Amino acid sequence: MECISVFDMLKIGVGPSSSHTLGPWRAAERWIKELKTSKKFDKVEQVKVDLYGSLSLTGKGHATDYAILLGLSGADPELIPVDTIDIIIASIKNTGTILFNNEKPLPFDVSKQIIFNRKFLPFHANGMSFSALINGRYYKSTFYSIGGGFVVKEERTNHKKNFEIKCSFPYPIDKGNELLKFCHDLNLPISGVVLENEKSIYSEEHIDTELKRIWDTMLECMYVGCHTEGNLPGGLNVKRRAHDMHERLKGNVPYTNPVEWLFSIRNTEVKFRQILKWVSCFALAVNEVNASLGRVVTAPTNGSAGVIPAVLMYYLVIENHDGNFEDIKRFLLVAGEIGSIFKKGATISAAMGGCQAEIGVSSAMAAGALCELSGGTPEQVLVAAEIAMEHHLGLTCDPIGGLVQIPCIERNAMGAIKAINACELALDSDPNHMKVPLDKVVNTMWETAKDMNTKYKETSEGGLAVGVHLSDC
Repeated sequence: MECISVFDMLKIGVGPSSSHTLGPWRAAERWIKELKTSKKFDKVEQVKVDLYGSLSLTGKGHATDYAILLGLSGADPELIPVDTIDIIIASIKNTGTILFNNEKPLPFDVSKQIIFNRKFLPFHANGMSFSALINGRYYKSTFYSIGGGFVVKEERTNHKKNFEIKCSFPYPIDKGNELLKFCHDLNLPISGVVLENEKSIYSEEHIDTELKRIWDTMLECMYVGCHTEGNLPGGLNVKRRAHDMHERLKGNVPYTNPVEWLFSIRNTEVKFRQILKWVSCFALAVNEVNASLGRVVTAPTNGSAGVIPAVLMYYLVIENHDGNFEDIKRFLLVAGEIGSIFKKGATISAAMGGCQAEIGVSSAMAAGALCELSGGTPEQVLVAAEIAMEHHLGLTCDPIGGLVQIPCIERNAMGAIKAINACELALDSDPNHMKVPLDKVVNTMWETAKDMNTKYKETSEGGLAVGVHLSDC
């Protein structure tokens, strides 16, 4: 049984894509560690990277090449000042040199040493190979970015072992019905069971510190998105909308930072129609930051990073003005566990399952988490997650121009609204009378993913990506 922590599901990183940006970035870091462990690093004369499948087909729009360069340079996606990214990339391109792991200068021609191969490797749609030239011979290592920033090695046996490691959690969970059993046996809500598992790895002080850091990153991301004007990079000239929406909604309560901003919204009179606009504004803000290589929280992916913060913000500024860190903690714990159930039973990779694996999963995570905070039973929490996913089944991933912009940004707003609606439906439902359990919809999502045509899985070879041409934009 695979143990997945909430901190595996909610990672801090740089946009625009967890599988195409954060994953390759982390793969580059892992490769460097391999070279150091095998005592090859100091002997490297040159490096090159081959990208395959979806990483190749939409890699330019997803900044995969940037991620590779930053990873090879030794930058940390959690800590790098995002305003230095363009400077680092420009330096490599202009000088023809990369400072390998920030230690060893190597010649590097970006146009020749990052190779976009259109073919797919058999193991996963997001494949990449790193090669190091040492004494006239290339040493190659292949990785796969399997969604949400998770990276595995090429060897099938190693990948299989990754899922056969005996779980160290005291309450190991693969499926929703197992989670419910632990809730009943321990007389705990879902967040309580998840917390007990996390405490088997980390101190509660560490858990609180890291969850607060995750929330602070989400809050700052929404704040930045709501206060930034202009067009998004990449060539589509998509206008940022969160800023203007926010200006029309915010009122006149003064603030100077993200925390004051949150409380200023709480003090703003919100009419019924404005609730939808606020939620959409929060979601758009996050994914506009994501699309511009800003810092976001992968939740469970970068392409779906806006859903969970938007729904949590909705709870704090609309539903419960007395909401505090304990509420935030419970929300993130529940969301992380629901996401892990989908990852174990299906996929969170759009390159494997389409957008149902990203927006669908994030909407299910947010719906379940909101349901617990709203007084739902563990059974109702899973009903909320099931409803949210049920109404995203079959959603394709077809980004125009390979950019995480159209339709990705708006889909986050739609996913957030659906999550809130799913929560309300679950709270008014008797779980004993519901016909579709969460575990069935997880399995159905995976079967749907396997049946889905490859062109609708983050290749930009189908759907809107071919129905709307760049010249139309």
